[in-house]
Amino acid sequence: MKRDICVVGVLVDERSCHAPEVQEVFTKYGSHILCRNGIPDPGRERGIITLTMQAREDERGSLEKELSSIEGVKVRSLCLSEAIE
Repeated sequence: MKRDICVVGVLVDERSCHAPEVQEVFTKYGSHILCRNGIPDPGRERGIITLTMQAREDERGSLEKELSSIEGVKVRSLCLSEAIE
């Protein structure tokens, strides 16, 4: 199966409320996550997380869909490298 290298940006509003749900999704897709970086924004009670992933398009899409279904979470991604077998 072909796997792309992608960067996924996640913005979490009210992070103290939504962090456990977000972490559950990250754990579920952990085998596809190469790197995770988080920046808290305490003054605004939100967090900014970037993931570097190596995953098939459907796997990345599922992660994005699950994260987006959590209230207060916004997700965007950018694929940098096509099809690594």
